[in-house]
Amino acid sequence: MSKVWNFKQELTAAFGMPIAENPTQYMMEAAYRAKGLEWRYLSLEVSPEGLRDAVLGARAMGFRGFNCTIPHKVAVIEHLDGLGESAELMGAVNCVVRRGDQLIGENTDGKGFVQSLKELRDPAGADVTILGAGGAARAISVELGLAGAKRITIVNRGETRGRTLTELLNNRAKISAEFVPWEGEYRISETTDVLINATSIGLFPDVDARVPLDYQRLQQGLVVADVIPNPPNTQLVKVARERGCQVIDGKGMLVNQGVLGFRYWTGEDPDPAVMHGALDEVFG
Repeated sequence: MSKVWNFKQELTAAFGMPIAENPTQYMMEAAYRAKGLEWRYLSLEVSPEGLRDAVLGARAMGFRGFNCTIPHKVAVIEHLDGLGESAELMGAVNCVVRRGDQLIGENTDGKGFVQSLKELRDPAGADVTILGAGGAARAISVELGLAGAKRITIVNRGETRGRTLTELLNNRAKISAEFVPWEGEYRISETTDVLINATSIGLFPDVDARVPLDYQRLQQGLVVADVIPNPPNTQLVKVARERGCQVIDGKGMLVNQGVLGFRYWTGEDPDPAVMHGALDEVFG
């Protein structure tokens, strides 16, 4: 099915994700409509070999910006004019913003999470445990450090990736961090204030997958977060709620990322309720 749009309108784009798999498009276009903006958010599937040309095209066509998904979050950097503070620290970009005649790389992954956390507690002084050491863990841990987290424990099966992230946090971001190998059912420390699942365990279609934890350690009042947006109600989220924990699901993080991107591109504040509603339609 062909799609026609007015090239006089501002455009944003998502590089690397087919439309059928992109709930962000549905959410962002609902936000544009609610603000009366004649903007489009387009899902454009770009191969690694075509990334340079895609960025040149975005420049030529006056795109206000775009999101990058895997595998473009690192590779896109060489095609940009500069980076924001946290994007430079973590070495990854998921949101590109046109400022004047320059394309600047930002990262809203971690910022979206921190905003969700602030709705429950101040991250300053928090003792945080993060499960996983991939891109989501990197973005979240850097932003938590910038927000004043006291200590971050990275728990990961792969030692190389876990130690690499811990070294980045300690040496470049100046955050107190420790790596712990993930073996069997992980038992979180009693001093943990915030537990974050930054792995893909539970992501559709493997919705019944359970994060290997000692769930008896999930005590009332503990903040438990899962970055997975589809489905938002993961097995970890269900158990954490049953045990009286304060819960952050992936939908909230996705909305907060969208709010930041919307603000970067348009200079206006969207209605988060509209964005939540659009995701509820997508996820049923």
